[in-house]
Amino acid sequence: MSAEPGRAELGEPAYAHAAEFGDELYEDEGASAAVPVLAVVGRPNVGKSTLVNRILGRREAVVEDKPGVTRDRVAYDATWNGRRFTVVDTGGWQQDAQGMAARIAAQAELAVEAADAVLFVVDATVGATDTDEAVVRVLRRAGRPVVLAANKVDGERAEADATTLWSLGLGQPYPVSALHGRGSGDLLDAVLDALPEAPAEQLMVAAGPRRVALLGKPNVGKSSLLNRLAGTDRAMVDEKAGTTVDPVDEMVELGGRTWRFVDTAGIRRRVHEASGQEYYASLRTAAALEKAEVAVVLIDASEPLSEQDVRIVSMVVEAGRALVIAWNKWDLVDSERRHYLEREIERDLVQVRWAPRVNISARTGRAVDKLVPAIDEALHGWATRVPTGRLNTFLGQLVAAHPHPIRGGKQPRIQFATQASTRPPRFVVFATGFLEAGYRRFLERRLREEFGFRGTPIEVSVRVKEKRKR
Repeated sequence: MSAEPGRAELGEPAYAHAAEFGDELYEDEGASAAVPVLAVVGRPNVGKSTLVNRILGRREAVVEDKPGVTRDRVAYDATWNGRRFTVVDTGGWQQDAQGMAARIAAQAELAVEAADAVLFVVDATVGATDTDEAVVRVLRRAGRPVVLAANKVDGERAEADATTLWSLGLGQPYPVSALHGRGSGDLLDAVLDALPEAPAEQLMVAAGPRRVALLGKPNVGKSSLLNRLAGTDRAMVDEKAGTTVDPVDEMVELGGRTWRFVDTAGIRRRVHEASGQEYYASLRTAAALEKAEVAVVLIDASEPLSEQDVRIVSMVVEAGRALVIAWNKWDLVDSERRHYLEREIERDLVQVRWAPRVNISARTGRAVDKLVPAIDEALHGWATRVPTGRLNTFLGQLVAAHPHPIRGGKQPRIQFATQASTRPPRFVVFATGFLEAGYRRFLERRLREEFGFRGTPIEVSVRVKEKRKR
């Protein structure tokens, strides 16, 4: 699989009808239930993820010039000739695999079982291998319609290589270059012929599940938590850190409602400091956070709080998303560790004392049911709006009791304030002079005490009104 040149752009959302903040538009869930599913399978390094990106028309699946980058089955919404369908990218299938490779193959087989049709990708420059023939046997047992893609046919000379794949007994091989796009139109036409009829693209409706992103550093238990909530092995779990690369989302029934949880790659360092697979995974994690409404940041409670934990929390605050902190692996925490943990929280997370805290264990299932009340609380604070009259009455009393300090012989006065927006709440204060950062923090703290805003960052900006000249 060839690496895509240059650094990937965030591009369009991974879901064609993702929530658009401000209008609160969501995909029509009733329509999405009828959308057919296409599973993309093949042995490692044949170009599956590159072909998925070609089908989507944007860079979504992580691509790097080495096998085994994709591990989980990752779903994306796609359209072709006005028809909608879901593309499921899978990890490379290998026969007689052991360890993580065996679990990757199992995920690919699950994707085939859940699909309406299968796109089987073979490297035309190599030809049919024993592993390819083993995949064919799996596909025949599944009984799904199969479209055979002969990838890496970059010119007319290579088309002869594609014809040798008739030997697999799956019908016509479609020569295609996932990297350059050659032959992709004919391939997609064949895919639509294999898929059942689906409704045409529909208008957006104000409905849909809330989007929750699971964030944290590698090996903190994000995939284990998703599997626990979903009640199935939806995401790959391994003792080795960095197992998840692409964001993996799953519809989860929790607390009597449906949620869309998104498991993300562990954030090891800043995006600009990462490279290769880790860089692309960091980009996808940042994109998943931007599309989420609330972020659940998992922190290993059994280990000392790290600088990376604090940085991830800060990233959520800077993105303006609602925040819940889940202290995972609580079953490994003893009384001595709890004492030191409280001190670490007071020292390093003092700026986010407003975030709900939940002590859980993804491994045992301890207290995971408490996530829903915490998420609801954070979402409520995230969408809270204070009436302008009530806001100014409160500020008038506050400023009268605690005026801004006099600096340089002048004392700035707050004239009035308004809440400019929600999700997250943003306030604009009109004053006769600049308000110091310390006083703005004081205003923020008192706003939280008065109006709640539990689980959400809030922003207080100052607009200085100049005196009119006579």
